[in-house]
Amino acid sequence: MQTSERLPTPDAAASPATLRGPRPGDIGFVVQSHAALYAADYGFDASFEALVAEIAGKFLASNDEARERCWIAEIDGEPVGSVFLVRASDAVAKLRLLLVTPQGRGQGLGQRLVDEAIGFARSCGYRTITLWTQSNLTAARQIYQRAGFGLIESKPHRSFGQDLIGETWELRL
Repeated sequence: MQTSERLPTPDAAASPATLRGPRPGDIGFVVQSHAALYAADYGFDASFEALVAEIAGKFLASNDEARERCWIAEIDGEPVGSVFLVRASDAVAKLRLLLVTPQGRGQGLGQRLVDEAIGFARSCGYRTITLWTQSNLTAARQIYQRAGFGLIESKPHRSFGQDLIGETWELRL
């Protein structure tokens, strides 16, 4: 689970963001936005895009609407962010694919997306939410910490054309 981190470019005239379920074309936005932002910001290669496409495609093909969700954040009808909550087991959910584009940054949208997913997980009866991110994604890590997640494992790995430190985080509900 990752989010890209350029400095916010708030626009005082921008409309507030709204959260909604996915519509046709939104999963393409999720894949394209992750691939482009992570390539530009972190030098991630096409294997990252493949992972995002796999996660998003699996959600489209077989999500359980009663226990799994995708939220799309939009401003003035344009998508600017996403997050997924998917089932890992009856008791455990996974937070996946958190992203806020530069156009959506600076208004707490990442936190809103995570909080929405946590509320949904609680309503479904999950007892734990886990996520996987990278140590260099400091903005995302701050969001997870503020939401009450704790770091439970760090492990160096080579992925997406980079040497990274993968982190597993967990929130007990």
